[in-house]
Amino acid sequence: MLYQIVSFLLDVVVGLLGGACLLRLYMQHQRISFGNPVGRFVFALTDWLVLPLRKVLPAVGRWDTASLMGAYLLELAQYALLWLLLGRGRGAELIPVLALFGLLRLAISALIGLVIVAAILSWVRADSPIVDVIERLAAPVLRPFRRLIPLVGGIDLSPLALLVVLQVALIVLASVQAALIG
Repeated sequence: MLYQIVSFLLDVVVGLLGGACLLRLYMQHQRISFGNPVGRFVFALTDWLVLPLRKVLPAVGRWDTASLMGAYLLELAQYALLWLLLGRGRGAELIPVLALFGLLRLAISALIGLVIVAAILSWVRADSPIVDVIERLAAPVLRPFRRLIPLVGGIDLSPLALLVVLQVALIVLASVQAALIG
């Protein structure tokens, strides 16, 4: 029971902080201003980790490697703590690989959340700076699906198609991870 509680709490904390690091990475890549509420929230959550990493990890083009490494280090710490809590001596060399799978899972889950929020906001048309940011973040990942899937009765089904693809990606990722560990 203690392991489940600690695992859940670590998932929440690492999911929030790691997701914020990935959002920072993606917002910088998309050149979205951080002068909005989302950007300020992301900075507040990640500056303590990303700014020191930025001193040793330069950006590669438009990709902020410090934000990516911050998210990976959070995942690495989570898996290392869980490994220690389980008291396992052997197999510790798998922790970096598990952290990589955790990072990929976090990125896919973040995209799922982004698409769901963007779809809901498209229905209500709220006037908020957050709506613009969410639309600008979701548009690049939805664009290929929008090219392939026509509107059906005026309804955009591309978010649904992308959600299906992302869920399949999570299933494949879990299968590969299980095969690697198994």
